[in-house]
Amino acid sequence: MLKSVGSLESLTLLQFRIPWLNLLSSPCLLEDAIIVLQLGFLGILLLQFLINVVESKCKGRKKIFLEEKCTVGAKVGLSYKLSLVCSILLLGTHFFMLLMLQSDNAARCALKVPNYSSETMQIVSWSISFVVLYKILRDMQVTLPWVIRIWWISSFLLSLASAALDGNSVISNHENLKVQSYADVLNVLASACLLVISIRGKTGIFLDTPSGITDPLLNGKGEKHLEGKQDCPYGRATLLQLVTFSWLNPLFEVGIKTPLDQDEVPNVDLRDSAHYLSQSFDDCLEHVGKKDGTTNPSIYKSIYILARKKAAINALFAVISASSSYVGPYLIDDFVNFLTQKKFRSLRSGYLLALGFLSAKMVETIAQRQWIFGARQLGLRLRAALISHIYQKGLVLSSKSRQSHTSGEIINYMSVDVQRITDFIWYLNIIWMLPIQISLAVIVLHTNLGLGSLVALVITLIIMSGNIPLTTIQKRFQTKIMESKDNRMKATSEVLRNMKTLKLQAWDSYYLEKIESLRKTEYNWLWKSLRLQALSSFIFWGSPSFISVVTFGGCVLIGIPLTAGRVLSALATFRMLQDPMFNLPDLLSVIAQGKVSADRIASYLQEDEIQPDAVLYSSSNDTEFSVEIDGGKFSWGTETGSSNLDGINLRVKRGVKVAICGTVGSGKSSLLSCVLGEMSKESGTVRISGTKAYVPQSPWILTGNIRENILFGNPYDSDKYSRTVEACALTKDFELFSAGDLTEIGERGINMSGGQKQRIQIARAVYQDADIYLLDDPFSAVDAHTGTQLFQDCLLGILKDKTILYVTHQVEFLPAADLILVMQNGKIAQAGTFEELLKHNVGFEVLVGAHSQALESILTVESSSRTFNHETNDGDSNIEPNSNAEFPHTKQDSEHNLCVEITEKEGRLVQDEEREKGSIGKEVYFSYLTIVKRGAFVPIIILAQSSFQVLQIASNYWMAWACPAGNDEPVVGMHFTLFVYILLAIGSSLCVLVRATLVAITGLLTSQKLFSNMLHSIIRAPMAFFDSTPTGRILNRASTDQSVLDLEMANKIGWCAFSIIQLLGTIAVMSQAAWEVFVLFIPVTAICIWYQRYYIPTARELARLAGIQRAPILHHFAESLAGAATIRAFDQKCRFIDSNLCLIDNHSRPWFYNVSAMEWLSFRLNQLANFVFAFSLVLLVTLPEGIIDPSIAGLAVTYGINLNVQQASVIWNICNAENKMISVERILQYSNISSEAPLVIENCRSPDNWPDIGTIRFTNLKIRYAEHLPSVLKNITCTFPGKKKVGVVGRTGSGKSTLIQAIFRIVEPSEGSIVIDGVDITKIGLHDLRSRLSIIPQDPTMFEGTVRGNLDPLDQYSDHEIWEALDKCQLGDLVRGKPEKQETTVVENGENWSVGQRQLFCLGRALLKKSTILVLDEATASVDSATDDTIQKIISQEFKDRTVVTIAHRIHTVIDSDLVLVLNDGRIAEYDTPAKLLEREDSFFSRLIREYSKRSQSFSSISKLQS
Repeated sequence: MLKSVGSLESLTLLQFRIPWLNLLSSPCLLEDAIIVLQLGFLGILLLQFLINVVESKCKGRKKIFLEEKCTVGAKVGLSYKLSLVCSILLLGTHFFMLLMLQSDNAARCALKVPNYSSETMQIVSWSISFVVLYKILRDMQVTLPWVIRIWWISSFLLSLASAALDGNSVISNHENLKVQSYADVLNVLASACLLVISIRGKTGIFLDTPSGITDPLLNGKGEKHLEGKQDCPYGRATLLQLVTFSWLNPLFEVGIKTPLDQDEVPNVDLRDSAHYLSQSFDDCLEHVGKKDGTTNPSIYKSIYILARKKAAINALFAVISASSSYVGPYLIDDFVNFLTQKKFRSLRSGYLLALGFLSAKMVETIAQRQWIFGARQLGLRLRAALISHIYQKGLVLSSKSRQSHTSGEIINYMSVDVQRITDFIWYLNIIWMLPIQISLAVIVLHTNLGLGSLVALVITLIIMSGNIPLTTIQKRFQTKIMESKDNRMKATSEVLRNMKTLKLQAWDSYYLEKIESLRKTEYNWLWKSLRLQALSSFIFWGSPSFISVVTFGGCVLIGIPLTAGRVLSALATFRMLQDPMFNLPDLLSVIAQGKVSADRIASYLQEDEIQPDAVLYSSSNDTEFSVEIDGGKFSWGTETGSSNLDGINLRVKRGVKVAICGTVGSGKSSLLSCVLGEMSKESGTVRISGTKAYVPQSPWILTGNIRENILFGNPYDSDKYSRTVEACALTKDFELFSAGDLTEIGERGINMSGGQKQRIQIARAVYQDADIYLLDDPFSAVDAHTGTQLFQDCLLGILKDKTILYVTHQVEFLPAADLILVMQNGKIAQAGTFEELLKHNVGFEVLVGAHSQALESILTVESSSRTFNHETNDGDSNIEPNSNAEFPHTKQDSEHNLCVEITEKEGRLVQDEEREKGSIGKEVYFSYLTIVKRGAFVPIIILAQSSFQVLQIASNYWMAWACPAGNDEPVVGMHFTLFVYILLAIGSSLCVLVRATLVAITGLLTSQKLFSNMLHSIIRAPMAFFDSTPTGRILNRASTDQSVLDLEMANKIGWCAFSIIQLLGTIAVMSQAAWEVFVLFIPVTAICIWYQRYYIPTARELARLAGIQRAPILHHFAESLAGAATIRAFDQKCRFIDSNLCLIDNHSRPWFYNVSAMEWLSFRLNQLANFVFAFSLVLLVTLPEGIIDPSIAGLAVTYGINLNVQQASVIWNICNAENKMISVERILQYSNISSEAPLVIENCRSPDNWPDIGTIRFTNLKIRYAEHLPSVLKNITCTFPGKKKVGVVGRTGSGKSTLIQAIFRIVEPSEGSIVIDGVDITKIGLHDLRSRLSIIPQDPTMFEGTVRGNLDPLDQYSDHEIWEALDKCQLGDLVRGKPEKQETTVVENGENWSVGQRQLFCLGRALLKKSTILVLDEATASVDSATDDTIQKIISQEFKDRTVVTIAHRIHTVIDSDLVLVLNDGRIAEYDTPAKLLEREDSFFSRLIREYSKRSQSFSSISKLQS
């Protein structure tokens, strides 16, 4: 009875299978397809021929002319020779087959007409191919015609189908091999070669062009990249090298001997270079713009056009790989049947099956490696194109756009968003693979299970569609993660940029908490996202078991018999389905992330730019005016809508000096900006004639040496350079540095004093030899003597014939101007010469009067203190030159005194970023794994995964054992079999849930802990660390490396363990079937380990280099954004864009060779695994019947199909984890920075009222910046009495700022002590010290936020107290006039406030703090004389009973001091009351006073004119 039921079920299944197979295996169907295809090919060729005839008639003459003009030779490469041989071979085979059709054995189709037609047309087609190849050589074509490429691809698919049908016929009908079969194999091999050649698209003909013909086409830029192409091994690789990746062998030979350096990494191919890609993307944008008729072309369409060709080739490889992967599952049932019926079958059919398995695996692995490599390469191209355009956009952003995109955000676009779009390119191929994988799975299942396949399809689609809501939620989480990350990066960037201010104000702890709170928000979103990922992971790891349970259940209900062969084939297919199901959630997630990132970049790239027509240029012959503004109305594009400059009418003749003055915020800098075209022009015209140079108010210095900053891209002319350096008073500074003008400058000029930075950028402008000079308060940061020298030697000397517009707050520089503009409320209130303006007596006298009072106070002190006759004035000229000899410039720097350290390292302050060499230390892995709960979760995760693997194998083993091998009786009932299978499936799924949840929790906790450690370490680092470390390096770790830790690292480490467990399970199953396989595994594993050890040294260094080369791109971009106005003013955009492209290439090189190296390794491991799989198949075929159970052998093959993937994934995951572990290593590097002194020392707290008097006593104070460096301050012993004003003066580099830093313990004393009111400041905590002192720094700093937040970030004061402070510092009315009052917005760097206003805000902070000790470090350098006078009065009044220490270049700010300390060469030169110092004519202070008085002699008539 049971047998009859079984045979009935078999009949039912047969009814499903026969029509399907009949359709597929119909031989005449293939012949018909070949005929249709041939006719199409011949039709297209005929059409192409007609088009060519028409074109040649039209362009005949032009062609002859070109042929006469250029004589070009050609070299024939391997590709051409191979295509010729393969075409001849295919032509020969089809001709032979036509002859063989006389015999009935050779024909596949019973009908003669299709047979003869098919072969005849094949012969015609291949003859035409041969002719086309001859024509290609004759015309010396470098690329293959598209028609021939399509034909070769089609012929490969046809020959593959033909071979598959023959193979199926031989196996099914137990036939011997025919002539047709051998011909098919030959055809497949030949057409496979042509397939690869057609995908490459190159004919293999190299043009031997005579020199001179292409030179003009190179246009100067391409030449360098052409040389780079010759250096690129990928560009000149042969076909075999491209398939096997052996073009990388020379690099591995270098990498195995010594750690690779950047200069040992070859260049990228021309088509992968940033110059080429940037230009290509430009062309794509232009094409889309023209096509759509828009000025803002779609970034999506442009990316599509840029990537489509390469993406199509990748898609073809991906489709071939996906298709061939299902051959194995399809053949399993046949293989089990062969083993069951071995005594009735010949060994030849078994070996043919083994060959089928192996061939499919070979095609799969080769195609897989090619599409993965192609996807990586396309990602590199897209990244280079996008980064270059983000950079180019940054250089032309309008002021309004600049305010809406902070540098932190734009850095995120470059690092994170571009990476996400690159990831999407990788997943792009999965879009084409998914439908093919699912379709083939259904075909294989239908062949084995009939209607059961529909059950599998339905449940698969349900699971996949169930993921859509999960992905929607995940997309929302990703958006929130990006937003919170942006906010954190913005705050981090701001903190790093203003670290010195935070330390001086003792706000570092507050801003640390601020970043931590932003990180907490990010952490919450990350946790939600990872929790969802864990749920997805559980669903998709468990889905193969779930699908198989439902499918087998469906088969039992329908009545389809489950034999061992069918079950194993189905299980193998379900395992194959796991891939597309795994990839679908990832794909949807990556699409979601990529869409968010692409939208962000698209929005940024479509932001408003600087108006290109804001300034019109005319030639010097057309006009006598250098600058003309007619009816100008300008704004900074802010949301208020009011214009910042209005009614501007100005005409400046060639060679005229125009001085611009006015109170703080009156629009002086804006007037220069409108001439530069920086402001949005609402009406009027601006016209300039000639080249321009610009010196901004805040010095912008590039990282590099001093000479590079001065030359600024111009060629070096020694005479001109010497004159420039001398005129800018830099000669003596250069003498101080052993590296001279080749001394490296730190980030933002950190190791130069304010005066040195200002003079370097003036020298940069002077060396340009421009026609028009725009100088924004260039003398504010230099001392009186240097200021005079600069004015005389630069403005009135080397630039005497130039047109100059200069803003100044120093009235003594006004009389020399031909025209003075007085700015008031954004308008030119007055204009005229100095004398004319004094006569009008409106507004201008406020500025001059303040200066006169200051001068008068100096002259009064000077005259009352001097006890010498007026005759001695004649001797001034003799004394003056000696002042420099007596008080030479010192080797120390006035701001950070790091120049000595520079000379020690051959002029370098910022050293190359350190990188570890050799293998990543075990301690890095140990730190990562044990930082949370000492690694307690790790064994639980491994146990959960091991349990999952054991239960999976047990369930498959159970099904293979319980189901009958052929028509035998089942061992147990099918319902019981399914029940046990369901239990095992549920158990394995629960293990996955535990594992996925623990990995998510542990990974996130670990990344949070590492972030927290790094953040605390950086914030608590001493200032010396920030002086010598570019912020790009720190931001890179906080952005890109932290992202790796947050979202990738835990999974990468987990996958290492999981893939090893999977591989061990596969080996166990295969060895259990045939122990000989295990013996073979030992040498194969040894070879794998050898390959891995050979690969790792090169790959590791390439990954490190890629990580290091990423930071310079970000750093260069941040610098360029800061100085965008200067770059535009000097017309240097192209040079900076080129620099950016070179930096992109520097990063692309190690990155490209790193991903190529990964493919090199994977290819070799895949082939080894294929060899093991083939050996095991041959072994199972060869073993006599009865030695092995066919079901268990089938199970071994089921697992063996994935062997190549598993073996490669073990090594790949280990290598990938090691590469990603570099991010952990880099974060750990910055988690152990030597810290400053403690913020609070509990047993040494200062009294609450300390300091109450403010006496500062220096005793034998010595300061040095490092143990091996000489002292900067030497034996300073003096006392600043409490409640007194002390002025500190000295030439640039005398140690003034170092003394101030010592008071705040920015630098620690090496000897001696500083005692404030009886408390030794080195004994108390830094917070206790700094929070009790006030400082108004030289560089005014404002933070993004509000006015209130800037004055009182710690929220310690009431609104009334803040209004009081604002009124005192002259900002009350201005802030009241704003709609938001105290909540008025302050943008990044305070750029919506003038420099003078920012300085007043800093004064406001000091007024609020009401400290007993106030330090002024050049505090009034950026304000006009009237405001300076007001500030001095406020300080005198508000701090009359407090200690005030003042460093100043304006002598009148220290002339009223109770005591003056004169520093020289780090020692005390003089220290006494001003009156006592002025009594000595040869004192340094007397000389400074005399210089200032002399410079201001032109004001002696002021009082007369006013009276």
